[in-house]
Amino acid sequence: MKTSDLFIKALEEEGVKYIFGIPGEENLDFLDSLSRSSIKLILTRHEQGAGFMAATLGRLTGEVGVCLSTLGPGATNLVTPAAYAQLGGMPMLMITGQKPIKKSKQGRFQILDIVDMMGPLTKFTAEIVSGDRVPSKVREAFRLAVEEKPGAVHLELPEDIAAEETEEVPIQPSFVRRPLVDYKALNAAIDLLKKAKRPLLVIGAGSNRKLTAKQLSSFIEKQGIPFITTQMGKGVVDERHPLFIGNAALSSGDFLHRAVEHADLILNIGHDVIEKPPFFMEKGKRKVIHVNFSSAQVDPVYFPHVEMVGDIANSIWQMNEELSPSAQWDFSRFMEVKAAMDAHLSEGADDPRFPVYPQRLVADVRAFLPDEGIIALDNGVYKIWFARNYRAHRPNTVLLDNALATMGAGLPSGIAAKIVHPNRPVISICGDGGFMMNSQELETAVRLGIDLTVIIINDNAYGMIKWKQSHMSFDNYGLDFGNPDFVQYANSYGATGHRLTETDALIPLLESCQKQGGVHVIDVPVDYSENDQILNEDLPKLSAEI
Repeated sequence: MKTSDLFIKALEEEGVKYIFGIPGEENLDFLDSLSRSSIKLILTRHEQGAGFMAATLGRLTGEVGVCLSTLGPGATNLVTPAAYAQLGGMPMLMITGQKPIKKSKQGRFQILDIVDMMGPLTKFTAEIVSGDRVPSKVREAFRLAVEEKPGAVHLELPEDIAAEETEEVPIQPSFVRRPLVDYKALNAAIDLLKKAKRPLLVIGAGSNRKLTAKQLSSFIEKQGIPFITTQMGKGVVDERHPLFIGNAALSSGDFLHRAVEHADLILNIGHDVIEKPPFFMEKGKRKVIHVNFSSAQVDPVYFPHVEMVGDIANSIWQMNEELSPSAQWDFSRFMEVKAAMDAHLSEGADDPRFPVYPQRLVADVRAFLPDEGIIALDNGVYKIWFARNYRAHRPNTVLLDNALATMGAGLPSGIAAKIVHPNRPVISICGDGGFMMNSQELETAVRLGIDLTVIIINDNAYGMIKWKQSHMSFDNYGLDFGNPDFVQYANSYGATGHRLTETDALIPLLESCQKQGGVHVIDVPVDYSENDQILNEDLPKLSAEI
């Protein structure tokens, strides 16, 4: 068989169902082999969109999402998705083409060292120089992509190698179990918990894995320890839980930070240094237990006292088996903080003003979606609104990026979420700036025939930066732009455009979009000046008075 046939068979052996991307002439053998396989090609309108979709598939399933590009400019367009997957812990394989490496009549035309370029952005990058090397390279790429911490990997398949003959066969995936925590570390952590008076649980990005949610929920139910989440840990445990204090959407000064300051022990589950930490450690103050797949990366504000290194779900299960709630634990202060934060977050949830008040927008989206409904957020200040105010009921139902924090991912991520979960309602929520960065993927969504609603938060500016510019007392400069008529723009792609003209119409409109099916785009005017009320700079003072 030719090498491209073997490559596709290796991908099938790994369980790949979709490849997102844009082929070029250097991929034509690969494309020919793909046409005869069980794997479906999702043709996108930009390589960046393909990468975001593949990464999101990896995030939602724990399996490797795969994307494809040609050489040169096609491959360089995958740089941002590579960083997105790598920082966000999303398993993704990028396959790029290349000119023939044995003989070439085109000099250096379009040729860049893509393997070297991907080095700082991936866990593994390699050029396939022989068809016989395909099985081992593919298996190693998949192994590393899903190994904790998951991330991006890259393989380059040159045009002449893809066409050459080989007699090799794919390597089957091996059975692997993660290492378990050492019993001495387990006992040390349990000893700290027994001695603590005010323990607090922090759920971070690394907790957002299969099985962890179940074990964490059981641990919280039995032990009764209150918990907070980081943005990337959102939804691991149902946020309607009476012990949920809040999400660390703000870096500091929010109500929940009063709970953190009061804690004498923090059980930090799945801490990832890519996220802004919800607390800083100080010598001689609160103790910290680090529970993760790998040991802690120590920096000036994070140096845990006990490290439980091993499979997170198993570590939590073992703690829960060996630990019983302590009579000296006192959570009264935490519950005061929770009550104050809940009251603050409920303000404005029924505000009828127009343009839409941000907290009303969040409340209406939450009221419309069922427990398993998914929101895919682009990047902007509205991400903080949803992280802070939107209660996630299930894991991976709030897809936000607090790692690379890139604009342009909201629409592609929503498309991927709908492909993975076709029976769940999905809403992509984008600022007008981020939406326009990959708006061409509306055509992809329409062509695929999926049901997807896109909310565009429209203020004709890069609103988050403009708001910060104002708060830093700089003149208004360089951040305003014009937008197309989003209703006509959506219609031109074969989607259905809507423009919200009164706040009370949002939920009925969302219901109508869901009933009709297909792709819908809703233009929602929002006044970013309301951030001054929602993210009040006096919050540290207010929360200190709790």
